[in-house]
Amino acid sequence: MVLMKRFILIILICISPTMSAQHTIPQSIEQEVVKALTYYPELDSTVIKIKFKKHIKKSTMQARPTFGSFFRSKKKRRYIILISESFKISDKEFKTKNIPSDILIGWIGHELGHIMDYQDRSNLNLIWFGINYLLSDNHIVEAERAADTFAVAHGMEDYILKTKDFILNHAQINTAYKERIKRYYLSPEEIMELVKQRDMPLQTD
Repeated sequence: MVLMKRFILIILICISPTMSAQHTIPQSIEQEVVKALTYYPELDSTVIKIKFKKHIKKSTMQARPTFGSFFRSKKKRRYIILISESFKISDKEFKTKNIPSDILIGWIGHELGHIMDYQDRSNLNLIWFGINYLLSDNHIVEAERAADTFAVAHGMEDYILKTKDFILNHAQINTAYKERIKRYYLSPEEIMELVKQRDMPLQTD
Protein backbone atom coordinates (compact mmCIF):
# COMPACT_ATOMS: atom_id res chain seq x y z
CA MET A 1 0.00 0.00 0.00
CA VAL A 2 2.85 2.38 0.90
CA LEU A 3 4.65 1.56 -2.33
CA MET A 4 1.47 2.21 -4.31
CA LYS A 5 1.05 5.64 -2.67
CA ARG A 6 4.65 6.52 -3.47
CA PHE A 7 4.18 5.40 -7.07
CA ILE A 8 1.05 7.57 -7.47
CA LEU A 9 2.89 10.55 -5.93
CA ILE A 10 5.76 10.16 -8.40
CA ILE A 11 3.31 10.03 -11.32
CA LEU A 12 1.52 13.16 -10.11
CA ILE A 13 4.81 15.01 -9.77
CA CYS A 14 5.84 14.00 -13.28
CA ILE A 15 2.62 15.23 -14.90
CA SER A 16 2.17 18.31 -12.71
CA PRO A 17 2.59 21.57 -14.70
CA THR A 18 4.28 23.16 -11.68
CA MET A 19 7.16 20.74 -12.18
CA SER A 20 7.62 21.45 -15.90
CA ALA A 21 11.25 21.21 -16.96
CA GLN A 22 10.59 24.05 -19.40
CA HIS A 23 9.32 26.60 -16.87
CA THR A 24 11.32 28.00 -13.97
CA ILE A 25 8.97 29.71 -11.52
CA PRO A 26 9.57 31.39 -8.13
CA GLN A 27 7.77 29.37 -5.47
CA SER A 28 6.02 32.43 -4.02
CA ILE A 29 4.02 33.01 -7.25
CA GLU A 30 3.95 29.46 -8.61
CA GLN A 31 0.18 29.12 -8.32
CA GLU A 32 -0.50 32.30 -10.31
CA VAL A 33 2.06 31.55 -13.03
CA VAL A 34 0.82 27.99 -13.52
CA LYS A 35 -2.75 29.28 -13.79
CA ALA A 36 -1.76 31.84 -16.43
CA LEU A 37 0.18 29.19 -18.37
CA THR A 38 -2.90 26.96 -18.60
CA TYR A 39 -4.33 29.52 -21.05
CA TYR A 40 -1.28 29.13 -23.33
CA PRO A 41 -0.87 25.42 -24.14
CA GLU A 42 1.34 26.46 -27.07
CA LEU A 43 3.99 27.46 -24.53
CA ASP A 44 4.12 24.08 -22.75
CA SER A 45 7.39 23.15 -24.45
CA THR A 46 8.82 26.70 -24.54
CA VAL A 47 11.64 27.41 -22.10
CA ILE A 48 10.54 30.30 -19.88
CA LYS A 49 12.34 31.50 -16.76
CA ILE A 50 10.48 33.82 -14.42
CA LYS A 51 12.52 35.69 -11.84
CA PHE A 52 12.28 38.66 -9.54
CA LYS A 53 14.42 41.75 -10.11
CA LYS A 54 14.94 44.55 -7.60
CA HIS A 55 13.67 47.26 -9.95
CA ILE A 56 12.44 47.54 -13.54
CA LYS A 57 12.36 51.01 -15.04
CA LYS A 58 8.83 52.27 -15.85
CA SER A 59 7.33 48.81 -15.53
CA THR A 60 6.34 46.03 -13.14
CA MET A 61 7.08 43.12 -15.48
CA GLN A 62 9.11 42.62 -18.64
CA ALA A 63 9.21 39.67 -21.06
CA ARG A 64 12.04 39.19 -23.55
CA PRO A 65 14.14 36.51 -25.27
CA THR A 66 17.39 35.57 -23.55
CA PHE A 67 20.55 36.89 -25.20
CA GLY A 68 21.56 33.40 -26.31
CA SER A 69 18.24 32.98 -28.12
CA PHE A 70 19.44 35.28 -30.89
CA PHE A 71 21.83 32.47 -31.87
CA ARG A 72 19.13 29.80 -31.89
CA SER A 73 16.30 28.88 -34.22
CA LYS A 74 12.82 30.18 -33.41
CA LYS A 75 11.71 26.84 -32.02
CA LYS A 76 14.65 26.66 -29.60
CA ARG A 77 14.44 30.17 -28.19
CA ARG A 78 14.37 30.74 -24.46
CA TYR A 79 12.53 33.57 -22.75
CA ILE A 80 12.72 35.37 -19.45
CA ILE A 81 10.02 37.28 -17.61
CA LEU A 82 11.42 39.74 -15.09
CA ILE A 83 9.16 40.83 -12.25
CA SER A 84 9.92 43.87 -10.13
CA GLU A 85 10.18 42.87 -6.46
CA SER A 86 8.08 45.85 -5.43
CA PHE A 87 5.92 48.68 -6.74
CA LYS A 88 4.85 52.00 -5.24
CA ILE A 89 1.39 53.12 -4.20
CA SER A 90 1.30 56.65 -2.81
CA ASP A 91 5.08 56.58 -2.21
CA LYS A 92 4.81 53.38 -0.18
CA GLU A 93 6.47 50.23 -1.47
CA PHE A 94 4.54 46.96 -1.68
CA LYS A 95 5.83 43.52 -2.58
CA THR A 96 4.64 42.45 -6.02
CA LYS A 97 4.18 38.87 -4.82
CA ASN A 98 1.52 40.18 -2.41
CA ILE A 99 -0.70 41.59 -5.18
CA PRO A 100 -4.15 39.89 -5.17
CA SER A 101 -3.93 36.57 -6.99
CA ASP A 102 -6.26 37.38 -9.92
CA ILE A 103 -4.43 40.66 -10.58
CA LEU A 104 -1.09 38.88 -10.69
CA ILE A 105 -2.49 36.22 -13.05
CA GLY A 106 -3.64 38.97 -15.41
CA TRP A 107 -0.27 40.70 -15.30
CA ILE A 108 1.58 37.46 -16.04
CA GLY A 109 -0.94 36.58 -18.76
CA HIS A 110 -0.10 39.86 -20.49
CA GLU A 111 3.61 39.04 -20.40
CA LEU A 112 2.94 35.59 -21.85
CA GLY A 113 1.09 37.44 -24.61
CA HIS A 114 4.38 39.18 -25.42
CA ILE A 115 6.10 35.80 -25.72
CA MET A 116 3.38 34.63 -28.10
CA ASP A 117 4.07 37.75 -30.16
CA TYR A 118 7.80 36.95 -30.24
CA GLN A 119 7.36 33.30 -31.25
CA ASP A 120 7.01 33.75 -35.01
CA ARG A 121 9.40 36.68 -35.41
CA SER A 122 12.82 36.13 -36.99
CA ASN A 123 15.90 36.97 -34.92
CA LEU A 124 16.56 40.04 -37.03
CA ASN A 125 12.95 41.15 -36.62
CA LEU A 126 13.23 40.73 -32.84
CA ILE A 127 16.35 42.91 -32.73
CA TRP A 128 14.58 45.58 -34.76
CA PHE A 129 11.53 45.17 -32.52
CA GLY A 130 13.63 45.86 -29.42
CA ILE A 131 15.26 48.94 -30.94
CA ASN A 132 11.90 50.36 -31.98
CA TYR A 133 10.44 49.67 -28.54
CA LEU A 134 13.18 51.78 -26.96
CA LEU A 135 12.93 54.63 -29.45
CA SER A 136 9.31 54.88 -30.54
CA ASP A 137 6.20 55.54 -28.44
CA ASN A 138 4.04 54.32 -31.32
CA HIS A 139 5.87 51.01 -31.31
CA ILE A 140 5.32 50.63 -27.55
CA VAL A 141 1.60 51.10 -28.17
CA GLU A 142 1.67 48.46 -30.92
CA ALA A 143 3.61 45.96 -28.80
CA GLU A 144 1.56 46.34 -25.62
CA ARG A 145 -1.76 46.22 -27.42
CA ALA A 146 -0.59 43.10 -29.27
CA ALA A 147 0.21 41.40 -25.95
CA ASP A 148 -3.24 42.30 -24.60
CA THR A 149 -4.81 40.99 -27.81
CA PHE A 150 -3.02 37.63 -27.49
CA ALA A 151 -4.17 37.36 -23.88
CA VAL A 152 -7.80 38.04 -24.82
CA ALA A 153 -7.62 35.62 -27.76
CA HIS A 154 -6.54 32.95 -25.26
CA GLY A 155 -9.52 33.60 -22.99
CA MET A 156 -7.81 35.69 -20.30
CA GLU A 157 -10.04 38.75 -20.57
CA ASP A 158 -11.46 38.45 -17.03
CA TYR A 159 -7.98 38.55 -15.53
CA ILE A 160 -6.76 41.31 -17.86
CA LEU A 161 -9.80 43.43 -16.98
CA LYS A 162 -9.28 42.88 -13.25
CA THR A 163 -5.65 43.97 -13.59
CA LYS A 164 -6.59 47.13 -15.45
CA ASP A 165 -9.34 47.90 -12.94
CA PHE A 166 -6.84 47.47 -10.10
CA ILE A 167 -4.46 49.97 -11.69
CA LEU A 168 -6.87 52.52 -13.12
CA ASN A 169 -9.28 52.67 -10.19
CA HIS A 170 -6.83 52.41 -7.31
CA ALA A 171 -6.93 55.89 -5.80
CA GLN A 172 -3.34 55.77 -4.55
CA ILE A 173 -1.55 54.46 -7.62
CA ASN A 174 0.66 57.07 -9.25
CA THR A 175 -1.26 59.13 -11.85
CA ALA A 176 1.63 58.98 -14.32
CA TYR A 177 1.53 55.17 -14.25
CA LYS A 178 -2.25 55.21 -14.84
CA GLU A 179 -1.78 57.50 -17.83
CA ARG A 180 0.86 55.15 -19.22
CA ILE A 181 -1.60 52.25 -18.99
CA LYS A 182 -4.33 54.27 -20.72
CA ARG A 183 -1.96 55.37 -23.49
CA TYR A 184 -0.17 52.15 -24.35
CA TYR A 185 -2.62 49.35 -23.56
CA LEU A 186 -6.08 48.28 -24.70
CA SER A 187 -8.93 49.97 -22.85
CA PRO A 188 -11.58 47.83 -21.09
CA GLU A 189 -14.02 48.82 -23.84
CA GLU A 190 -11.63 47.65 -26.57
CA ILE A 191 -11.11 44.38 -24.72
CA MET A 192 -14.84 43.73 -24.56
CA GLU A 193 -15.09 44.45 -28.29
CA LEU A 194 -12.36 41.87 -28.96
CA VAL A 195 -14.26 39.35 -26.83
CA LYS A 196 -17.43 40.06 -28.80
CA GLN A 197 -15.61 39.52 -32.10
CA ARG A 198 -13.90 36.36 -30.80
CA ASP A 199 -17.16 34.83 -29.63
CA MET A 200 -19.16 35.79 -32.68
CA PRO A 201 -20.45 32.63 -34.38
CA LEU A 202 -18.93 31.89 -37.77
CA GLN A 203 -21.26 32.53 -40.65
CA THR A 204 -21.63 29.77 -43.22
CA ASP A 205 -22.96 30.10 -46.72
